[in-house]
Amino acid sequence: MATTRRRQALAMAAALVLVLSACSSGFGDLKLRIAAGNPGGVYDKLAQTLATAWAAGLGIERPAVLQTQGSPDNIDKVLAGAADVAFVAADVAADRYKSDPRLTTLARIHDDYLHVVVRADSDIKTVGQLRGRRIATGAKSSGVEYIARRLLQATDLTGSVTTSSRGLDDSVKALLDGEIDAFFWSGGLPTPTLAAYNGTQSLRLLDIADVMPKMQEINQVYGTASIPASTYNQPGPVTTLLVPNFLIVPKSMSDDVAEALVRGLFDARQQLALANPAALSIDVHPGIETQPIPLHPGALRYYRDKKT
Repeated sequence: MATTRRRQALAMAAALVLVLSACSSGFGDLKLRIAAGNPGGVYDKLAQTLATAWAAGLGIERPAVLQTQGSPDNIDKVLAGAADVAFVAADVAADRYKSDPRLTTLARIHDDYLHVVVRADSDIKTVGQLRGRRIATGAKSSGVEYIARRLLQATDLTGSVTTSSRGLDDSVKALLDGEIDAFFWSGGLPTPTLAAYNGTQSLRLLDIADVMPKMQEINQVYGTASIPASTYNQPGPVTTLLVPNFLIVPKSMSDDVAEALVRGLFDARQQLALANPAALSIDVHPGIETQPIPLHPGALRYYRDKKT
């Protein structure tokens, strides 16, 4: 009888330990808001998938995915406390971090490639020949517009071109209809919309190798990359600008939450890649490359654990 009571007491104690452990390490009350982008865009598709993965992995209510205008808007929301996690282009993040160091990163995720697009039959061969032309610089307040303005600055074209704010689909249509002479786009390879339109070789990309030194003076996060000819059925490969994307969080986020979010990100790589091929590049090793913005201490703890 005494033995039975002792076993029952031990069982109850063990159960209590498990309950207390779950209460102390669980995230059941955590509510997250993810600043993404336009509906159906890369940020939005990845954010929707990540929200589902985080909800399942952390045992929390599915995070809200916020539709936004893009990277600048996303950072504004994080700094204003209106979002907890944001997808942000690295150049936008780096520039903002200089004036407001309340930002930290969870990871470098996928990379985007700058596309400067003209009609295949256009006489425009270089960025310099855009002078006096009509150019779509991306959706208003988007990361595309952010890069476009800096490229126009680097090539002394600011003020000598007529610009308009247009999303990708509108830009392609306007170009083929002759309403504009060129447009900017920043996205993964291939960008499905451009690949679909260029089945008839109606679009051509400009090589910007000559502009890259000045662009890298403007922002150290810009890299140089090549878009293979086969990507968009082009006459040859073109050199262009590469910009990473970061997952940004405020410094005020707890270390435990940050670590759990990073773990959930990498655990969900397969689902993210199915949502958009850009996520195929998400990996632990490049994930730590978020300079000049520091990794959140919780994220750093995850990466250090992965090395041991």
